[in-house]
Amino acid sequence: QVHLVESGGGLVQPGGSLRLSCAASGSIFRINPMGWYRQAPGKQRELVAGFTRGGRPNYADSVKGRFTISSDGAKNTVYLQMNSLKPEDTAVYYCNARSTDSLIDYWGQGTQVTVSS
Repeated sequence: QVHLVESGGGLVQPGGSLRLSCAASGSIFRINPMGWYRQAPGKQRELVAGFTRGGRPNYADSVKGRFTISSDGAKNTVYLQMNSLKPEDTAVYYCNARSTDSLIDYWGQGTQVTVSS
């Protein structure tokens, strides 16, 4: 089994910054690199940032230049640095990983990010 735990969310003013963390535990050798998704009230979950098969980062157009995804293999953790936050970034943020046989998607519990004055 694989467990993903997000942390780092909170309330921040527009223009502020937050860093989200996603720590993986369990059968960590059986998963592919993690990515970040978000879901706002009444909207579908959308991809924010992730890694290609070559390990290169990719981003949604709405966050390019503001968000940065990174990883620390020694800590089995993926990070999402969020700068210049906007109210439209308000959502629950989830990390995701897929089993190496592509049969199972793993999700964290989510962490709330609220950008408001």
